[in-house]
This record gives sequence, C-alpha cells and structure tokens, in this order.
Amino acid sequence: MSWNTLLFGVFPYIALTLAVAVTAYRMVYRPFSVSAQSSQLLEQKRLFFGSTAMHWGLVIVLLGHLLALLLPKGLLLWNAVPLRLYLLEITGLGLGLWALVGTYVLLTRRIAVARVRAASTAMDYLVLVLVFLSALTGVLTALLYRYGSYWFPAVMTPYLWSVFTLQPRSELVLDLPFWTKLHVFNFWLLLAVFPFSRLVHIVTVPLGYLVRPWQIVIWVRKLAR
Repeated sequence: MSWNTLLFGVFPYIALTLAVAVTAYRMVYRPFSVSAQSSQLLEQKRLFFGSTAMHWGLVIVLLGHLLALLLPKGLLLWNAVPLRLYLLEITGLGLGLWALVGTYVLLTRRIAVARVRAASTAMDYLVLVLVFLSALTGVLTALLYRYGSYWFPAVMTPYLWSVFTLQPRSELVLDLPFWTKLHVFNFWLLLAVFPFSRLVHIVTVPLGYLVRPWQIVIWVRKLAR
C-alpha cells in the first residue's frame, strides 16, 4: 500500500468514523462536555478581532468549497466569464487571508496572555495550529496554483465524492502539488481531531436562540460601603 493510498484513501475513513462515533458518544453520554468554553472573561480585545476574522473567513470559504462539491457544473458555468472568475478568486483569497490573520491572532493570544495560557489545554493549541495550517496551505495554494475554483470541480470534487460513496480514488490527488496535498490531508486530520476538542460544540448550533423571547439580564453588584 502506497503512502498516497494510506493518507488519502484509508485515513479519510478513520477520520470520518472518529468524527461521527466520538461526537455521538459525547453528546449522549457526556453532554456537558460539549461546550465552546469561552475565554472571553480572560481577555476580550484580541479574542473579538481574531474570532470574528477566523470564524467568518472560514465559514464563507467552507461554503465556497461546499458549493464546488454540490454544484460543480454551476461553478464552472459561473467561471466561464473571466471577470466573474477573477472576482471569485480574489474574494476567496481575501477571505482566506482574513481567516489566516484571525487564527494567528487567536494562537498568539493563547501563548502571550498569561490568564488565557493558564486555562488552555494541549488540544486547544493543536486545533488552532491545524486551523492555521489549513488556512495557510489554502492561501499558498491560491497564490501558487491559481484558479482553484476552476480546477477544484474537475479534481477535488470527484475525489471527495469517491470517498463519500465508499469508492475511494486516491489516485486523483496523486499528482497534486505538495501544498495542495497538505491542505487536503490537514482537512482529514482536523476532522479526526474535531470530536476530541471544543470544536464539537459546532454540532449543537443553538438555533432556538433565533426564535426564543427576549431575555432580561440583571447585573447584581455589591455597593461599596
């Protein structure tokens, strides 16, 4: 078995199995462990900028990847007009850089701020490093191998669908550049780590907050004598 087959044909199923099984176990048997465990009270300024940039940048970029996965022909039709292709590429690169900067801010915050560092775990650092690596390799791929929104539907979409349909075709990524391969493998690695980290709170999106009645928060402070 070649390394290419092991990393891109076998490991994805290990990652998917862990993501589903461990997440389900935590939600059923350890529901109170499924939490973002915010560190906002420890430091706010860097958290606000870094979290906003990372979350919005990554979410929109991931939606773009999902669009290429579900509607590859539609994306190719959009890119048939050069101006629209350039607009999409520039937007994607900008969002990737935004996410990269945000992740860097959050990572340095955990290292530099003593109170945040004291409350951090090894898993917190690992997740931020993997997210940073994902953003970095994505940006490098966009810069070094341009027009990713054009070749993604032709290469990555068939590969991902082959994995999801239990017919892995790891040879589709065999000839991809190093940074692109690292970007793909890092995705599977992040997926494998996902259920063991705070990221698992993503599966409990509190949609009820959108329709619940307004809540009144009353702050009680002791008056100085």
